[in-house]
Amino acid sequence: MAIVECVPNFSEGRRSEVLDQIANAVTSVPGARLLGYEADADHNRSVFTIVGDPESVSEAAFMACKKASELIDLREHSGEHPRMGATDVIPFIPISEISMQDCALLAENLGKRIGSQLQIPVFLYGDAAHDEARRNLADVRKGEFEGLSVEIGTNSARTPDYGPNQIHPSAGATAVGARFFLIAYNVNLETTDLKLAKKIAKTIREKNGGMPGVKAMGFELKEENCVQVSMNLVDYRKTSPAQAFHRIAELAEEAGVEIRNSEVVGLLPQEALELCARQTMEMKKLQAMEGAGRVWLNQFAAETLKLRDFAPEAQIIELKMEDFEDGMERFHYLKSISEFAADLASAAPTPGGGAAAAVLGTTGIALGEMVGNLTIGKKKYAEVEGQVKDAMGQLTPLREPMLGMFEKDAKAFDAFGAAMKLPKDTDEQKEERKKVMQEALKGATLSPDATAEMGIKALRQVYEIAKVGNKHAISDCGCGALALNASINAAVLNMYINLPGIKDEEFKAKYQARAEAYEKESRELLEGTIKVVREAIAG
Repeated sequence: MAIVECVPNFSEGRRSEVLDQIANAVTSVPGARLLGYEADADHNRSVFTIVGDPESVSEAAFMACKKASELIDLREHSGEHPRMGATDVIPFIPISEISMQDCALLAENLGKRIGSQLQIPVFLYGDAAHDEARRNLADVRKGEFEGLSVEIGTNSARTPDYGPNQIHPSAGATAVGARFFLIAYNVNLETTDLKLAKKIAKTIREKNGGMPGVKAMGFELKEENCVQVSMNLVDYRKTSPAQAFHRIAELAEEAGVEIRNSEVVGLLPQEALELCARQTMEMKKLQAMEGAGRVWLNQFAAETLKLRDFAPEAQIIELKMEDFEDGMERFHYLKSISEFAADLASAAPTPGGGAAAAVLGTTGIALGEMVGNLTIGKKKYAEVEGQVKDAMGQLTPLREPMLGMFEKDAKAFDAFGAAMKLPKDTDEQKEERKKVMQEALKGATLSPDATAEMGIKALRQVYEIAKVGNKHAISDCGCGALALNASINAAVLNMYINLPGIKDEEFKAKYQARAEAYEKESRELLEGTIKVVREAIAG
């Protein structure tokens, strides 16, 4: 399965409420996973890390950019880090089964969309650049928001690749591109001498003849009472964090200054950290640890680089993604569930409460089955295996028919809607309409009645499984009972809303009594199941 990483940078690092809304925009997209984000108050900037299938990640990046354009105003923004947009940069990085060319195409398509739909000028950079002069992000961002505001539209060299040839008044402009894995790495010095930080940054910067693949700047961190050499290592195979750290240490020592600590902002590959560990051993002339494991190498690298607040499980991308590829395939249906929820939320009359009742009932049945399956075959529960199998034998056959009530309920409601639209200009038409409407009302009552009846049958079996089932999963029986109870009561409400309009008193009385009976038994079964579950949990 193709997996891509996207690391959008937003010009906001101080207002958590804004970052939370951007994060929610990302996580609202099924198939895209937000691995986390780092916010820096001094830089007034945040770095988000999104992974997933290409289509989902691109959608998540767009939604995040849209939300940022609504919440961030560059005219009121200030911070240490250069920026030209509310969403300053959106890079795509290949992770697995996807090429750099594919990432460049993703960048191009997203750039077109941002330009046309959000009216934000977009510049393609890195491996997605149309113009060689725009491969370097620093060249694209030259002048930042204020400078670009003057040049765009007047200087042909600053004409965006997509979107309007004028700056967005509050969201600025955005760079979208494709690149190799970039490591954002900062080294903090035990001094407040900003000139020294800037001097070191200039010395190690590639464009000034320094270290290959290093972009660096010197910053003052007022809250930390120190200065920082902030770097983007665009290819750790050329210059790793360890090599940058040790070069900065040498330059700082010449000025009589020590390194306080360093930090990785966002994520980095496992390979990069292991490379740091081995390079440090070589530089310190330490004996190589043959066969050293991942945990030892990670710890050694973190200690020798003085990494602060470094959490391998949260910052090493392979550890964050260990179960992601399987999870993406296993839960592929989440997108369909999301589509159902969106359909349910729409103004269309169907699907409605009846369809939701069917889904709730199906969920409750499946949870009961789950506990049964976790009980059968376990030696500890051998004595009750027969009871559980009997319950499962009655429960499992209800799952598909319960889900089938989704469509049947929708059709019953649609039939009533069609009856309402019948002509009523003549007496004959009026009589025919009344007749059809009565039949439709009965159909709209029979459908939820069938749902409630199946729900009661299922809840009885979930109760039986709860009494003897696997105690380690017993809470799932409780969850199943709650879902079935909700399903039954939702179905009963749909019966009640139709009964007053039915003229057939015998039919009305029969189904009124059935609805009341469903409510009563469902309540008793739920109470019984929850009591058993709570007692089992309490031990």
